[in-house]
Amino acid sequence: MNEQQIRIDLAAAFRLIAHMDMHEAVANHLSATISDDGKTFLMNRRWMHFADVTASNLQVLNSDDDSIMHTREAPDPSAWAIHGQVHGAVPEAKVILHAHPSYATALATLKDPTIYPIDNNTCRFYKRIAYDLDFGGIAVNEQEGERIANTFKGMRAVMMGNHGVSVIGDTVAEAFDQLYYLEKACKTMVLAYSTGQPLSILSPELAEQTAQSWQEFAGAADKHFDYLKSWLDQTDPTYRQ
Repeated sequence: MNEQQIRIDLAAAFRLIAHMDMHEAVANHLSATISDDGKTFLMNRRWMHFADVTASNLQVLNSDDDSIMHTREAPDPSAWAIHGQVHGAVPEAKVILHAHPSYATALATLKDPTIYPIDNNTCRFYKRIAYDLDFGGIAVNEQEGERIANTFKGMRAVMMGNHGVSVIGDTVAEAFDQLYYLEKACKTMVLAYSTGQPLSILSPELAEQTAQSWQEFAGAADKHFDYLKSWLDQTDPTYRQ
């Protein structure tokens, strides 16, 4: 995929996450690599609201070059700490979406933030999400970013205790779908807990079987994202600019 298409898709993700109220003020960040080694990436500029992001105003950064952090163009330090470290250390992280959606963040604040296999959506993350329970405050240094990057290795989603969530994907569509279903799964968990009744947790065998079944629907992520982009094209196509 060429850089311009990646720019358009990433800008669409920003607009959609804002529309779905999965963003937080002018914080949170999304990024996508544009180099073969994965170290050169696009990301939103410092404190720009997701609803204002366009394909052309995404910033180009390189995880091996922190010189920009000493200029007026410096991105948010927490964004650099997380995305710079993950892109530099996790080659499979072509796209990284870090957000604080309501239900995922609520679950992340629990003593036990585990997503238990209780339905199709929660099974999607059965043994397929890492749990980082060593929150060290707002990530503004390389050490915190490095720790988060290490947590990611081997996983495509991380529940960040007392913080939020991050997901990775090969494409923007894939990562967006991962974030979408992660928030759905967390919503199911929070609502189930709110009843005060015991969870009906599936057996490990059925949970794994259901998790594997999600592989048969991999192409649905592209269809889902294509539809959402078509909706954006009808309501506010300025994301493409």
